[in-house]
Amino acid sequence: MGFFQKLKDGLFKTRSGFVADMDAVFMGHEKLDDDFYDDLEETLIMGDIGVHTTEDIIEELKKASKKEHIKKPGPLREYFVKYVTEKMALPDDAYEFTETTSVVFVIGVNGVGKTTTIGKLAAKLHDEGKKVVIAAADTFRAAAKEQLEIWSDRAGAEVIGAGEGADPSSVVYDAIAAAKARHADCLLIDTAGRLNNKKNLMDELSKMNKIIDSHFPEAHRETLVVVDATTGQNALHQAEDFSQVADVTGIVLTKMDGTAKGGIAIAIATELGIPVKYIGVGEKVEDLERFDAEQFAKALFELDEKDETDVE
Repeated sequence: MGFFQKLKDGLFKTRSGFVADMDAVFMGHEKLDDDFYDDLEETLIMGDIGVHTTEDIIEELKKASKKEHIKKPGPLREYFVKYVTEKMALPDDAYEFTETTSVVFVIGVNGVGKTTTIGKLAAKLHDEGKKVVIAAADTFRAAAKEQLEIWSDRAGAEVIGAGEGADPSSVVYDAIAAAKARHADCLLIDTAGRLNNKKNLMDELSKMNKIIDSHFPEAHRETLVVVDATTGQNALHQAEDFSQVADVTGIVLTKMDGTAKGGIAIAIATELGIPVKYIGVGEKVEDLERFDAEQFAKALFELDEKDETDVE
């Protein structure tokens, strides 16, 4: 099964929930009046699209209806899909870190699938012919290093770590030395999943960055925040909180197959202005894939070939 079919299957709950409710609003109203827009607004917010994004969408639909002289709600669905596709489109350099020597911080609270994501990402890079070293710098969680080692065996990557409670920065220092010695293409750094004390986390990341600046200045930097789609608005808040303590360059959205409110993917990309770079729809290594806005829209809204060209 190709990833698109997995994505489509994985988004079944969202299509059956949020998208079905949205379509009921588009098809259930005879005219573009306040009742239609109120119902659509409520449905989008309930689907975890987010208040600000919902307001923006409503405004865009009103402009489109006026400009194109649209009188009924049904045709506006196409403009909604176009909005989502354009807002979630990735910049041209989104995956530059996979093409050059890079250091990738992976951050996120415990329980969102951070360690699993690192293992899957290492496997993907390995399959692309890249040599990967993993720094087990989450030294506060028991068995974090052991968990990474299980994944690294599958991914053909080497894990550099230390005992529980060790200084994470020293782990990063050792991992840089290992990455250089092995001519690694990518150094993935697991970090402690703590947000209860933002200052400690900020200080910890700052310390690690200084070590990279001193000992690996030529490496491209990437910081990915892992969030769990099933937590809805909490995922948005976590991504926002982490963006306040780190220079976040992308989001990894896990467990999209487990939520009926997949609108959170749209909310994160639009409200925070941070691109979703990877999306997960299952437990297997191959169930994590680079994000593609048009593919996502096609899978989510079940577009046919004609519709697909309409949103380009």
